[in-house]
Amino acid sequence: MKKLNVLFVCMGNICRSPTAEGVFRTLVQKQRLDDYFEIDSAGTHAYHIGNPPDERSQKAALARGVDLGNIRARQVGHADFEFFDHILVMDRQNFDTLMFVCPRTHSHKVKLFLEFASGVKVKEVPDPYYGGDKGFDHVLDLVEQASIGFLNSVRHTIRD
Repeated sequence: MKKLNVLFVCMGNICRSPTAEGVFRTLVQKQRLDDYFEIDSAGTHAYHIGNPPDERSQKAALARGVDLGNIRARQVGHADFEFFDHILVMDRQNFDTLMFVCPRTHSHKVKLFLEFASGVKVKEVPDPYYGGDKGFDHVLDLVEQASIGFLNSVRHTIRD
């Protein structure tokens, strides 16, 4: 059985993308589909390599039953374009950054994550880093919607 490899990407990999990784991993585990997925997150920039997610992200996620404690920040590398089947980006700026370095043969894999969030009017997950605690809850709301939509869109591809 080939796993579906999914990478979530933001700028520093300490707020939005680890939140998306944790939310999607929890959703997949609750539906007993974790054997079908390889899930990771990364940043377009090397600001926080090796660091855990922002404490505010961890706290907000844990309040919803999502543990981000084992995630460590890393930067997207060239091998990621080959390995991952889906590269889901939090905002247009990081999407453009990835597309600049992405080999043309893999560009179809890179999408804005909120394309999968039905009923959501915004197209980008806002960066909560410089805002208050409510920003982290808003990120979780958006990421939960997009995670459900994404899982529904790929469910048919995860058969044995």
